[in-house]
Amino acid sequence: MKPTFLSAAVALTMAVSMPSFAAGHDDRHDHFEGKAAANLAEALANLQEYNQKLAEILNGELTPQKMAEIHQLTYTLENALERIEEEIDDMQDDLEDVHKGSERMDFDKVKAKGAKYIEASNQLVKGLK
Repeated sequence: MKPTFLSAAVALTMAVSMPSFAAGHDDRHDHFEGKAAANLAEALANLQEYNQKLAEILNGELTPQKMAEIHQLTYTLENALERIEEEIDDMQDDLEDVHKGSERMDFDKVKAKGAKYIEASNQLVKGLK
């Protein structure tokens, strides 16, 4: 009887908080924060780890408890994707600096920004493998 009560409690909690699911990410201050990613390497590691957790849950039967687990872990996935997006934006800026620097024969800028771009993009490529 206890699992049934627990299932009902989780389902009720989820139902009561359903309106906040539709709220924007910034409006979710009363929810879980998820694991933060300070840099691209952490974001890629979190993405890999939490994608695996999500896949494992999705491979089984979905229950109210599993839905609650999914709800919690998506915050870490969202954090990871946001960090990756920020890092890709930085890579695009660095690559644009390399592009413009090459047109202007700005050897120092091309060398510095090119190295920064290569380091970051290599992390991304390794994370995709």
